[in-house]
Amino acid sequence: MTGLVTCRNSRSRLLFVTSNMNKVLEAKSILGKFGIVFKHLNLKYPEIQAESLRVIASESARYLYERLSNPLFIEDSGLFIDALGGFPGPYSSYTYKTIGNNGILKLMEGTSRRSARFESVVVYIDSPKSIHIFTGVVKGTISSTIRGQKWGFDPIFIPEGKSQTYAEMGFDEKQMVSHRRIALEKFAFWMVKKL
Repeated sequence: MTGLVTCRNSRSRLLFVTSNMNKVLEAKSILGKFGIVFKHLNLKYPEIQAESLRVIASESARYLYERLSNPLFIEDSGLFIDALGGFPGPYSSYTYKTIGNNGILKLMEGTSRRSARFESVVVYIDSPKSIHIFTGVVKGTISSTIRGQKWGFDPIFIPEGKSQTYAEMGFDEKQMVSHRRIALEKFAFWMVKKL
């Protein structure tokens, strides 16, 4: 792909703000293919309560830019379960910390409607008035048991067309069907074109 060196040099100050090292590994693997490098900043930041991942992530990005004055991106994601009215959705992180996968499976007991989707939102900001949003969605189902040992809701989500949960897949295989990959690749294509 043309423009890799230009992109690599001009984005050396790009920050990815997250306290989740799993997200950092995924982002490095995906964005690295486009020659986009970034510095990881392990920083917790407040998240507003809202029903939209786009709104939550956008406000977080603005908050961080006001304090860091540096081009940056963040990623937020959520698991939306149809039988639970879209829950946990934008409250996925809190839900995982409080009831975890066992709690979700408990809520799903007795229902045959297992459809769900994972959504990812990547927000890039390089000035107070310049904010860009990239999304990725993967449809799938909720398994009846915890399968695999990886982080978050990966052990209970089976992507459409697959028989394994995210957690049962290897790193490369999961990336091929990842909601985060879709959003990050949209961001990468935009960034390379922009430069």
